[in-house]
Amino acid sequence: MDVRISPATVGGTVRAPPSKSYSHRAILAGGYSDTATVIGPLDSADTAATRRAVEAFGARVTPTGADDTLAIAGFAGRPNVPADVLDCANAGTTMRLVTATAGLAEGYTVLTGDASLRSRPQGPLLAAIDSLGGTTLSVHEDGTAPLVIGGPIEGGVVTLPGDVSSQFISALLMAGAVTDAGITVDLETPAKSAPYIQITIEVLSAFGVTAEATTGGYRVTGGQRYHPETSYEVPGDFSSISYLVALGALCATDPLVIEGATPSAQGDVAIIAILEEMGAPISWDREAATVTVSAAPLSAVTVDVGDTPDLLPTLAVLGAFADGQMCLENCEHVRIKETDRVATMAAALESLGVAVEEEHTRLCIGAPPAEMGGVTFDGAGDHRIIMALSVLATAADRACTITGAEDVAVSYPGFFDALETLGGQVDRE
Repeated sequence: MDVRISPATVGGTVRAPPSKSYSHRAILAGGYSDTATVIGPLDSADTAATRRAVEAFGARVTPTGADDTLAIAGFAGRPNVPADVLDCANAGTTMRLVTATAGLAEGYTVLTGDASLRSRPQGPLLAAIDSLGGTTLSVHEDGTAPLVIGGPIEGGVVTLPGDVSSQFISALLMAGAVTDAGITVDLETPAKSAPYIQITIEVLSAFGVTAEATTGGYRVTGGQRYHPETSYEVPGDFSSISYLVALGALCATDPLVIEGATPSAQGDVAIIAILEEMGAPISWDREAATVTVSAAPLSAVTVDVGDTPDLLPTLAVLGAFADGQMCLENCEHVRIKETDRVATMAAALESLGVAVEEEHTRLCIGAPPAEMGGVTFDGAGDHRIIMALSVLATAADRACTITGAEDVAVSYPGFFDALETLGGQVDRE
């Protein structure tokens, strides 16, 4: 599907979708449990991949009620070998988290995904599973999927680079709790996207499992059991909220209010402070879980996105409308997402005539042209690129078209409906 988005002013109230990061972890933690109830998880293409994987390992996941609650009869820490290949589609989080789960099964599990997912690096996680007593194979012998994972792993100490993916660490912490020896992860380099590891630790705690940071990495003791004492409710998604608050800061002539902004460990809550620094009239009522934002002239700032890689597309769009040069630093790991998001955003902005300086670890956005818009953007098969460019098109001077826009279903299936509810002009072609 292509969408044509015309310039518009916005305002009103919208509810944030549930967090994709929390949903993945909660559904998988439910699978590791005897039984669990997960309230309000995100229903998207990515989380559907995790649900399929949990069921393939032997759990039963049953939707109940009107609030998207899932009742999970889990595999109690002992996953079966799936009867068929696990297709993780485009879900990188799914593949990495369940690669470690597969390492617990007594036999061989085969994992694959779409072309984008098959290009993403898995090598450090495979090496870790090998060192813990498992057996792994990258079919193309380059550390990418398709993967064959044999278990069971025994637990122990592994060494990982911290600057490739925090999901490797999260995967090992979740699986390590049900090994006899537990798993200690020593990091060779500081962890990028560290808040996502904290999300994992927070979810584990809610499911009765203790994991912790150490001086040089992370540790989970073995012999633990997933046993949530109450149902688990998924908070709102600040990665998705970032598009909504950026939309408000650029286009809201009347206040734009976002509900469901529950405080949590999500690193992307940083978007609130960044917009405040840029000069946007924005406030976050943590008790009411609402964010209110209006449009105002913005000033460029420098942002380290080491812990918040998913914010880069949003921040690049804000930089295109801000006064001064906006620099996004420490962004090399943003190049190995669904697409190279640094290069893709640089190309999109350059096609509009925006001054861009791209380096391997840095993206700087400078002066815009006198008038922006009137171009067609390649959605690049990346939900975050598509949503960020939709915000840009709404704030532009002329309509823009975005190709492959159906990929927003990965994390925010209702994004275009929300945009229209707020006053956006969306023509689905």
